[in-house]
Amino acid sequence: MPRFGRVALIGRSNVGKSTLLNTALDEPLAIVSPQPQTTRSSLLGLVNRGEDQIAFLDTPGLHHPRTELGRRMNAAAMESLRQADVALFVTDVSVLVTPPMKASRAKSQGAVPMAEDIELLARCPPEVPILLVLNKVDLVGNKQRLLPLLEAWQSHRTFAALLPVSCKLPTDVERIVEATIAVLPEGEPAYAKDELTDRPTRYFVAEYVREQVLLLTRKEVPHAVAISVDEYHESEKLISIAVTLHVEKDGQRRILIGRGGSGVRNIGTQARLRITELVKKKVHLELFVKTNPRWKSVPRQLAELGYEGAINEVTTGLPKGTQ
Repeated sequence: MPRFGRVALIGRSNVGKSTLLNTALDEPLAIVSPQPQTTRSSLLGLVNRGEDQIAFLDTPGLHHPRTELGRRMNAAAMESLRQADVALFVTDVSVLVTPPMKASRAKSQGAVPMAEDIELLARCPPEVPILLVLNKVDLVGNKQRLLPLLEAWQSHRTFAALLPVSCKLPTDVERIVEATIAVLPEGEPAYAKDELTDRPTRYFVAEYVREQVLLLTRKEVPHAVAISVDEYHESEKLISIAVTLHVEKDGQRRILIGRGGSGVRNIGTQARLRITELVKKKVHLELFVKTNPRWKSVPRQLAELGYEGAINEVTTGLPKGTQ
């Protein structure tokens, strides 16, 4: 009997959830960057192994929100968890590779999971099987140091599996896929085998433009940007797209545009390459930058930009966030 289930990827920001999804898919579907809260909405990615199918749900990193956008990001993550048959709780080895300036804090903590992780784990429904994914183990030279940390995790919950991995390595991610399939419920796949996701191309256009903003700008600018796809016309050989980058301040608008338009031109060039790889057609992409001061806080504007309604969530103890 085949197995099928929805599997939520849950965890803090920047622990490697999107990297895990991309490696499992063997396709750079989800955007990744060094910036916290890169993922703003849940993304379905379908992985097939023989007759079995996993519907992975990549989710925003849970954090303590400061805006309506942040609350909606948390709500999207928790809603994905509520719908899941299985959860992958993704964390990393941060407590073992603390920078020297924080060495005293690391010594006091020892091989103990971060408080934020424990708070997140406590919010996971007890009836949902959870696999613990300890990512970035390649950063730890002596792998024996992982054992006390894994033992400490086991004291907080019974996990279906403990998986110390590097989510950049296909062999490690294949171990995650196999362990996940083993705990999925029996059932026929819900999606065709040639499907990769249920998101439309316009969604990825906006995401791939935002990805370049995350990669090419710094400080507060990446988190101040939202993307709307205003025009999308497709012919047999060409896709013509017009996109607006919404920012909160005029100064951010000037930074994005850059001297002589160089900033927005670089963003457009790199995003167009990414979109072309996805659609396998020639792409004509136009970018515009608009100041929209309250887009993060006005529900109507958030809805127009594709961020769904918030669900009331308890956020006490969650990592502090900018969104």
